[in-house]
Amino acid sequence: MDKITIAHGSGGKMTHELIKNVFFKHFDNEVLNNTEDSAVVDVSSKQIAFTTDSFVVKPIFSPGGDIGKIAICGTVNDIAVSGAIVKYISCGFIIEAGFDISELEKIVISMAKTAKEAGVKIVAGDTKVVDNKEADGIFINTSGIGVFDNEYRLGVKNIKPGDKIIISGTLGDHGIAVLSKRKHLEFESHIQSDCAPLNNMVLSVAKVAGEYLKFMRDPTRGGLATTLNEIVSPDTFGITIDEQYIPVNEAVKGACELLGLDPLYIANEGKVIIIVDPSVEKKVLDKLKQHKYGKDAVTIGIVTQEDAGKVLLKTRYGVKRILDMLTAEQLPRIC
Repeated sequence: MDKITIAHGSGGKMTHELIKNVFFKHFDNEVLNNTEDSAVVDVSSKQIAFTTDSFVVKPIFSPGGDIGKIAICGTVNDIAVSGAIVKYISCGFIIEAGFDISELEKIVISMAKTAKEAGVKIVAGDTKVVDNKEADGIFINTSGIGVFDNEYRLGVKNIKPGDKIIISGTLGDHGIAVLSKRKHLEFESHIQSDCAPLNNMVLSVAKVAGEYLKFMRDPTRGGLATTLNEIVSPDTFGITIDEQYIPVNEAVKGACELLGLDPLYIANEGKVIIIVDPSVEKKVLDKLKQHKYGKDAVTIGIVTQEDAGKVLLKTRYGVKRILDMLTAEQLPRIC
């Protein structure tokens, strides 16, 4: 049988065969293989980081990424930017009857490969099957656990005027890659999603920056501009970024101009915003550029005392304008 059927979600023989032949085959590890209702894992830290997310990306496969890779990267990165070491992931699948099992296996292989790169284990999961045309093929829910190896915690409360704002690479790659596949758009240059697990890179940054690392966040839905608006404090500080330093691939820039989109508001799946004390700015940039996912890292702005609660963009002409939070998503279903 090469299609998912309602019987695959019944909890009976076909469910167990699917789990054994697809999920256990590729997610194989000693915790998952216990086949218990709850994964029992070793958490030696007094505090853990815990996150959960759901992925409904359309289309399921796009250049540089698929729904499975995006699910693992999204979960890994959400924990990593808190400063925790990512350890374990669970995944739940809602699959539509009629979905190709070969396509499901491609997704599972992609998830296993990405988890291996990140050094995390997929230790628990669940599978449900719904009728045809009730799930757009497949939806994935993930949860993740990470542990802290020190007492220092990152957060907005640490940010002070004068701190520098770094972005690890070019903006908008993921959103435009997904859109090009969804709308069958052909651009002169091939645009790939930036989808990537960033935990090893940000861990190396944390080691060189120490307590001078203030805050990290991955700018996914809503992009850079919306994420920065989530950070600014009405009572304490504002943010100013400089347009001339913001990295955007020429192909992405051209696509945005053609489609009337702003790359500052487009989702990324493999970038991180890092806010640091200026004393470690160079160290952090040097460390990022040593990593394949941070080779285009650059300082794009500064935390300011004036204009508290606002994000300002200094244009190439020297004029400042307010960057508001996105009110409606430019590109829905991109993660």
